[in-house]
Amino acid sequence: MRTLVTGGAGYIGSHVCVELLMRGHEVVVVDDFSNSKHEVINRIRRITGKSVEFHKLNLMDRKGLSKLISESGCKAIMHFAGFKAVGESVTYPLKYYQNNIEGTVNLLIAMQQTSIQQFVFSSSATVYGENDDVPFSENHPLKATNPYGRTKLFIEEILQDYQTANPDVSVSILRYFNPVGAHYSGLIGEDPLGTPNNLMPIISRVAVGSVPEMQVFGNDYPTPDGTCVRDYIHVMDLADGHIKVLEKKQEQPGCHVYNLGTGKGTSVLEMIKEFESATGCSVKYAISSRRPGDIPVSFAAVDKAARELGWKAEKSVSDMCRDTWNWQSRNPSGY
Repeated sequence: MRTLVTGGAGYIGSHVCVELLMRGHEVVVVDDFSNSKHEVINRIRRITGKSVEFHKLNLMDRKGLSKLISESGCKAIMHFAGFKAVGESVTYPLKYYQNNIEGTVNLLIAMQQTSIQQFVFSSSATVYGENDDVPFSENHPLKATNPYGRTKLFIEEILQDYQTANPDVSVSILRYFNPVGAHYSGLIGEDPLGTPNNLMPIISRVAVGSVPEMQVFGNDYPTPDGTCVRDYIHVMDLADGHIKVLEKKQEQPGCHVYNLGTGKGTSVLEMIKEFESATGCSVKYAISSRRPGDIPVSFAAVDKAARELGWKAEKSVSDMCRDTWNWQSRNPSGY
């Protein structure tokens, strides 16, 4: 299948592109490099030995987007493009609402003018908000607590309305939990611009020496070691979930929602210890006060994806740590 991938040079998008190509799909990548590097496209080609059609384009360019999609020959769209820093979204909410929501609407308008009938959206577990009723299932009440999360929630609702108005279309909404890890080759991985917000890039940058020490935000939560517990999923398991959705839901119109996680929780201190054990590196950390909005425990109910897609996460926390270090040690300054 020929698939258009927006944000295909980003962390998750690039790993999905690799899996698509390795499984015989054709890929058309759209990215504007606002949070990624062109080198990623070169490395996707190196890993797969296959060509990648690439277009530098911002989704705000409605005319250019419509022209590209109408001429692309694609049968499906995977949508990863969007701003994703929670803290920045609080400071600049309008930037996030305009880019993430308007960009998606532009994409759907362009899609509606073609024969493309399948759309896969990169959503997030942030749509569950501050909810203590774990594990989170797909039918949990939704309540995002920051502008970034609300853009994901609003887009989910837009997609449901779009599918209702276009009943022959298949829309799949994938709610990720905490993606970590990297491709086993060490050629592509997570390379956030500026100061990392997520746990694993911080751990790996401390280990490689580019950051002197990491902060653990709170050790007084009602968890076994007092630190927050999250559901970490290897990015290659996540990529596999996208392929399963693309192939299983191709001929199934409707709006399909799936959690992609392991169904298991790992605390911050457990992750640090796992990383040290898997890599032999020492990770220096200090305990700080809690961050506003952090809930004690978050992990996914994953039975729906297993039942309907035949998918489950296979890689261990040790695999996640080892592959992260393989990427970071080979690329200490990123791309």
